[in-house]
Amino acid sequence: MLFVRHATSAGMREARFPAGEAADPSALARARALAGRLPDGACWTSPAPAARQTCAALGLDARPEAALAEADHGRWAGTAYARVAAREPDALASWLADPHAAPHGGESRADLAARVGAWLGTGPSGVAVCDAGAIRAALAHALGVGVLAADRIDLAPLSTTRLTAARGGWRVAHVNRKVSE
Repeated sequence: MLFVRHATSAGMREARFPAGEAADPSALARARALAGRLPDGACWTSPAPAARQTCAALGLDARPEAALAEADHGRWAGTAYARVAAREPDALASWLADPHAAPHGGESRADLAARVGAWLGTGPSGVAVCDAGAIRAALAHALGVGVLAADRIDLAPLSTTRLTAARGGWRVAHVNRKVSE
């Protein structure tokens, strides 16, 4: 299973909680330059506009998969991290320390991890284009580590992370690899 982090959006550049934004035109141009460099086969996309646009730019015919959606950040969606830290420091600290916390009224990171893990349990193979939260959840599932550990993994836009099916689970083949142009 090859995960591709979708192209950059304004929210990513401005350090805001994800809110289903479109990808930047310049990032989509970089994705178009990578078209044809990913393996053929089944392809899934997060329902996020940036993920769907990235698939199109990469020349991938992807099926939407709700399990690959970024966590619902509730009232924090689209808000700058710094603004949440200033206005709701205790709530943000709780969310950062406890994967089951959802002080924003949305979905906890533990729920995101369970959703992605259940999808991986169906045995998919191919390419999945989504945001970092879903990829980190997949890594946590594959490695058998908690969400907080997986949150320490950097994932650049348009980078790939490969999981390979193994007896009894998944192995991590690579993380955060740049697609060669």
